Amino acid sequence: MKTLAIVVPCYNEEETIHPFLEACQAVERQMANQLAFNYYFVNDGSKDSTLHILRTAAKEDSRVRYISFSRNFGKEAAMYAGLKNAAGDYVAVMDADMQDPPALLPEMYEALQ
Repeated sequence: MKTLAIVVPCYNEEETIHPFLEACQAVERQMANQLAFNYYFVNDGSKDSTLHILRTAAKEDSRVRYISFSRNFGKEAAMYAGLKNAAGDYVAVMDADMQDPPALLPEMYEALQ
């Protein structure tokens, strides 16, 4: 089965990580016959509990991975680190605030097919 790596740059996203993961996992269930999902979160020096939430999520789900920067380097650096570490047949960069709705992933996948 092919895999989709989702790269998620994060800066002070404590409120959005769980809803984002839940939305992605709903799409993942919908696409279970087509793709396996992996998640690559990059904590860009958040000052809230983003890192703690990512650590917990990674312990609970082996498909969730994270990188944490010592300070804020900016979204581009976070995206680059995520892309450099992501492994999958397909890669999507998405914002944790769901500015890029996970519900569009099936449509994007179909367009690639």
